Amino acid sequence: MNDSIMNALDALAGAQASAYITLADGKRYNFMQLYSFEASMKINLVEVPILGKTGKGNKPSGWTGEWKGTAHFNQSVLRAMWLEYKNSGRLPSFDIQVTNEDPTASVGRQTIVLKGCLSKGGILTKFDADSETLDEDIEGTFDDWEMPESFSLLKGMQ
Repeated sequence: MNDSIMNALDALAGAQASAYITLADGKRYNFMQLYSFEASMKINLVEVPILGKTGKGNKPSGWTGEWKGTAHFNQSVLRAMWLEYKNSGRLPSFDIQVTNEDPTASVGRQTIVLKGCLSKGGILTKFDADSETLDEDIEGTFDDWEMPESFSLLKGMQ
């Protein structure tokens, strides 16, 4: 077998993941309602003029983190945070932990913990008499992140 070709079993199954939200008070929730989620880190680059060059260079100057997902409309954890913000002006922060692990893949598991998450708000209530199920889009930001577990390299990558 050619080691420079990825084994199809190493493509991770999209549903083989888990997601947890941990509030600042230590309450932890299995956010099994999520069926689509992604978090991204954007590196802010600034242009740097350089004497003697016709073009400019680029230099990293910080980063920002954002997350978004789609969930079944069947939880009030986030709405309770929004209610607290409405009533007190204090928006609770929380952590989101996502682990990807497909037992058929040889890469093992990866866990990312988003720290200092804030929700950007969302749907308070809804109905749709013509829909089989209700869902909601959620999104927010994070201030830091950790990777306590990372995928191993695929055979043939080195």
